[in-house]
Amino acid sequence: MIVALGMLLFTVKDVRTNYNWFGHFYKPNDILNVILNEKPVEKDNSYKAEAIVKDIIKSHSSTNTSGRVIIYFKKDSSLNRLAPGTGLAFKKPLQQIKNSGNPGGFDYKGYALRKGITHTVYLTEQDYVLSSQKQTASFNQLLHTIRGYVLTNLNKYIPGRKEQGLAKALLIGYKDDLDRDLLQSYTNTGVVHVIAVSGMHLALIFWLLNLLFKPFLKSRRTAWLHPVLIISLLWLFTFIAGGSASIVRAAVMFTCILFGTAFKRKASIYNTLAASAFLLLCYNPYWLWDAGFQLSYAAVLSIIIFYKPIYECTYLNNKPLDWLWQLVAVSIAAQVLTTPIVLYHFHQFPVYFLITNILVVPVSSLVLIGELILVIVSPIQILASGLGKLLSATIWWMNSFIEQLARFPFAVIEGIQINPLQAVLLLIMIAGVSFFLIEKMKSGLWIGFTALAIFLIFNSLYFLKASDQTKIIVYNISKHDALDFIEGRLYKPLMDPALGQNKKLVDMNLKPARTLYRVKATDTIEGLTITNNAILFFDKRILLINKSINTGATVDKIKVDLVILSGNPRLYITDLIKVVSPKQVVISGSSPLWKANYWQKDCDSLQLPCHNVSEKGAFVMTLR
Repeated sequence: MIVALGMLLFTVKDVRTNYNWFGHFYKPNDILNVILNEKPVEKDNSYKAEAIVKDIIKSHSSTNTSGRVIIYFKKDSSLNRLAPGTGLAFKKPLQQIKNSGNPGGFDYKGYALRKGITHTVYLTEQDYVLSSQKQTASFNQLLHTIRGYVLTNLNKYIPGRKEQGLAKALLIGYKDDLDRDLLQSYTNTGVVHVIAVSGMHLALIFWLLNLLFKPFLKSRRTAWLHPVLIISLLWLFTFIAGGSASIVRAAVMFTCILFGTAFKRKASIYNTLAASAFLLLCYNPYWLWDAGFQLSYAAVLSIIIFYKPIYECTYLNNKPLDWLWQLVAVSIAAQVLTTPIVLYHFHQFPVYFLITNILVVPVSSLVLIGELILVIVSPIQILASGLGKLLSATIWWMNSFIEQLARFPFAVIEGIQINPLQAVLLLIMIAGVSFFLIEKMKSGLWIGFTALAIFLIFNSLYFLKASDQTKIIVYNISKHDALDFIEGRLYKPLMDPALGQNKKLVDMNLKPARTLYRVKATDTIEGLTITNNAILFFDKRILLINKSINTGATVDKIKVDLVILSGNPRLYITDLIKVVSPKQVVISGSSPLWKANYWQKDCDSLQLPCHNVSEKGAFVMTLR
């Protein structure tokens, strides 16, 4: 029955099964009435906002619908008038969200679908009009107003772009202004959890609220106000912070604990944790696939199980040293069960996590408390200004420490590739060995070592397979050309200079594939010869075409295995096959969409195999 109910929940939560979902009624020429769900956020080349589709207007009818889309606006000063709840009407066709299709890449389509978002559209100022339909006052608008008030005061009183960005992320989970290089430094040093609003933040707020409302417990008449006020304010903060899985989990846990305390019942922490997970998954079963949800529960469970045994390994009579050892024990305990999940999702391990957690966690906690006080005293300008400068200096020190440590050698071990089965085997190994160490049961040791042996066998097989691979990959990167030639565990890249200088694009599109195939860069590969635009890779002949070709008199056609078309040359496929006889045509991501579609149609009419990476994802040719 539980399995059947779980399947039913998944079906109900899938927006595509909703009868009113706009995708069932929408046609490219229809007019869409949408309401912005958030204020447009600035990106590199556009502004981005999420919107709710309220109506589809056809020639003689209007249909009420549900569902959400992502709108990208061209950068324009008129966007200042677009606030949450604003209604827009436009006719520009929607595009389905799709993945890049690069090997090992992030499943953005699945991620968006789990949030109920299926389509996207790019609008200029001429593509839309403000509609009369606006969202009436609602709880969401109240939250947006409060978030806006908090963000305004942080911008006003905390100087420094990086400092402001971290302060917003730390207090309410607003990451749009967070410096990306700084975020990577926090990730590489193992303290990115202080930026993600989570149970640690809510625990601090819970402690402050408990301290503030403790006088209510002195009287029976006001004792009921203590849990009611704490729970109300905890949930208000949770929603203001964006309601991520980690902070909602913590809010549900504290709610269960407070209810138990109010009714004089003390339940096992394991039951409280399990109850909160069950309730959250009943509300949204898709959270089970959320990395934050998995890491949040793994960290809490790991601390509950392992903190006490680790802490009791050493007795320190000195209080400062004992406090320091407690921090170390918590950091080690949290890392035990989260490590397999981190390796699976992020393919790296932070070596200096102990050092950074010991210093950054206490400092970030003080900063969080300071920010809460700053928001409260913001009407008193002199006091708020002084506190803001102090917070800015503290955040600057914390950022500088993290950035410097991230530059140290061996700060992070990268390129770790494990699959879900291997992650489960690591967890079984940890459980077995822990059972032996804590409960002194030899069966746990046998289970642990068996799981480890199976893990190592699988790992050895994967490395043997990687050592015997030969591949050509043409990546899908908009406006750029990128190829990898793989032989064994080495790869030789070939890309345009602009892409080579853009580390963000390389890490996003190329690095996951190289991690997946377990390869490292090299200057030369035996069997690879590159002469201008002609490439010989073992027995495969490849031709790169990025300009017009001469179709004059030729004796024989050039026989090639692969032709890669890139850029925007004046080229017709009918002219191409007069001088070249290709077995396969690949259209690079650097080609404009209209040109790529034109070439695709020509190839289809000539029955010539053609792969457009912009439509089908990366092209991977496996030689062996």
